[in-house]
Formats: sequence, C-alpha cells, structure tokens
Amino acid sequence: MREYALTFVIAVAVTYLLTPFVRRAAVIFGAVPPVRDRDVHTEPIPRLGGIAMYGGFVAAMLIARGLPHLQDVFLYDTWRGLILAGGLITVVGVIDDRWGMDAISKLAGQIAAAGILVWQGVQLLWLPLPGMTLVLSPVLGTILSVFLIVATINAVNFADGLDGLAAGVVAISAFAFFGYYYVVAVDKGFDRQSYPAMIAIILAGLCVGFLLHNYHPARVFMGDTGSMLLGLLLASITITVTGQFDANAAREFNAVGLVVFLPVLLPLLVLALPLADMTLAVVRRTMAGKSPFAPDKKHLHHRLLELGHSHARAVLLMYLWAAIIAFASVSLSVFNAPFMVLTVTVLVGACAVGLITLPRFRRRQAMRRAQAERGSANAALTKDHNSERPS
Repeated sequence: MREYALTFVIAVAVTYLLTPFVRRAAVIFGAVPPVRDRDVHTEPIPRLGGIAMYGGFVAAMLIARGLPHLQDVFLYDTWRGLILAGGLITVVGVIDDRWGMDAISKLAGQIAAAGILVWQGVQLLWLPLPGMTLVLSPVLGTILSVFLIVATINAVNFADGLDGLAAGVVAISAFAFFGYYYVVAVDKGFDRQSYPAMIAIILAGLCVGFLLHNYHPARVFMGDTGSMLLGLLLASITITVTGQFDANAAREFNAVGLVVFLPVLLPLLVLALPLADMTLAVVRRTMAGKSPFAPDKKHLHHRLLELGHSHARAVLLMYLWAAIIAFASVSLSVFNAPFMVLTVTVLVGACAVGLITLPRFRRRQAMRRAQAERGSANAALTKDHNSERPS
C-alpha cells in the first residue's frame, strides 16, 4: 500500500508542478482559443493541460518501475503500449487544441491509439454473462476492445464542459476502481491484478494534481489533449482487469457474482451521464439534419446551468452522481452489505435532492426580495409625492 501511496503522490506532484509551465507554453504556442457560443466561460483560457497529465503519468510509471513490489507488474509489455498510446493521443490532442481537427481525423487518431493498446496486450479475452462466460475470438476481442476504448475517450471528452468536471468525475472513478481492485487483487491473492490497481491510482493522482489548477474558476483547461488521455487510461484499466480476471475464482469470492461484472459495469455506471449525454447529442443532431459531431449548447451541464445552478454547484451535482454509483457499486460487490450501501446512497441522494431543489428555493427568495424592494421603492415615491403637495 505504501508503494501505491508513493506512486499517487508522484503523479499529483509532477502534474501539479508541470501545469503552470504548460499553461505558459500554451499561451506562447497560441493554444488559447477565443470563447465560443457554447462555452460557459467568458474569457479565453489556455488549453493543453493534458501535456502536464501525460508528464505526470510517465514520471509515476518510471518511479513505480523501480519499486520493489510494483516492478513485477512491468514484466508485461502492456505498460509500454500504454505509454506509446498515451503519447499518440496526447499529440492528437495538441494538434486539435492548437489548430483544430475534423471529426474523422480525430477519430482515426483515437482508433490508432486504441490499436496500439490492443497490439500490446490490452484486449478483452472474455465477457462475463449471467450464468456463463463468453470467450471471445481474437478478432471479436480486438473489435470490442477498440470500440470500448474509443467510446470511453469520447465520453470523457463530452464530460469536459465545466471547470473541473472531467478531472473530478474520472478521479472518483479511478479511486473506486482502485478500491475494488486492491481488495480483490491484493487481499484475495489475484496478483496479476496489481497492474490495473497501479494504473488506477496513477490516474487518480493525475486528476487531483490537475484539478488544483482546473477547479472553478479554472486557470487552464486540459483540452482534448487531457480528456482523451484520461479516457484512454480509464478504458485500459477496465479492459485489463476484465480480460485477465479469473471468473471462477471471483464467483467463489462473492456468491452474488457482482464482482465479476463490476469491471465492465463500473465505467459505464460512473460515466452514465456523459455517455447518455453523448448518445442524446448524436440523436439530437442527426434528427435536426446536422452532423453528429456538430457542437451545440444543449449538453447536460448547459441544462444544469439553465435550471439556475451555479457553475460550482453543477459540477458538484455531477460529482455526487459519480460518487453514488461508483462507491455504492464497489461496496455492494466487495463487502456484500446492501444495508450499508443503501444507507450511504440515501444520505448522498438526500444531498443531491437538496442541490437540485436549491435553485428553485433561491429563485423564490430572490423574487420575494425583489418584490419587497419594489414595494419599499413605491412607498418611498408615494411618501415623497405626498410631501411635495401644497398644504
């Protein structure tokens, strides 16, 4: 556990320290796009924050490679594939953040990065199904793996609409992944699972280190450079553990068997809102006769702001959703304590309801204050008018 903690601290520190330098470089490089109609910020903000994340990722990986216990993880070639794929997706993001890329070119870069991961062994070998295990052929496993990686990349990209939103949601997901993998892999003796646990804690560190600069009001954006990198790392964790997990051993560990399905379900659950937002956006734009990739101002975070939420409160709502789903699912899977999960879910759900109803309450208070002020103003005018009449 100490080595995981050290790796996390390295990821946080390097990302945090690199981000100001990347911000200055983005200004010099010209990666400060003007404010668009669909943006919620009012002043141009530098992008390319993903470069600092990639630097933190590589630094944490190199440190972990020299640690006594985690160095065994690097016996497999998947770590090289992750660095190569991460480097490629970062380059694609830099090009898009600086000069812009059409949707097809960007998708081609995402598929190429996913292909590198699959080539280096990050591939689904089987899928857990109720009552059975579906063994995948190499071709089908490759196709599904690439699809999952690209879908996760774009889901995180869609979530990057408010200050700190994407980094916070992915951090919550990564912490939940780490808790799940650490209990199952370390405590139950599944040694090969230390690889996804290590990547999960590094991913959490990248998000936390960058979030210190990116939370509202943001001083720098991660841009597509960062959002695509986070999606790539998140998908690699899911595929690695799902493709290598021993289904029979897992079912012996938990009679319900939820622990078997959680690697596939957890990213879908945590990113349920961004995934739904992405799906609805594609349907909405297609039905309107537009390109599925055409931007608009009807995303979920735009609607939360329209309801009256402040920028920070809208982000906290998304955090709550991710935390409720992620940690409740992990707790139910690992500890098999439905009452505990139900209690936590009810408490957090109550907080979520409070945040949802708060804008209405504040609007009513504002209306009452405005009416009171108008009444006072009218009374003052009437008094002045009466005082001016001749006696």
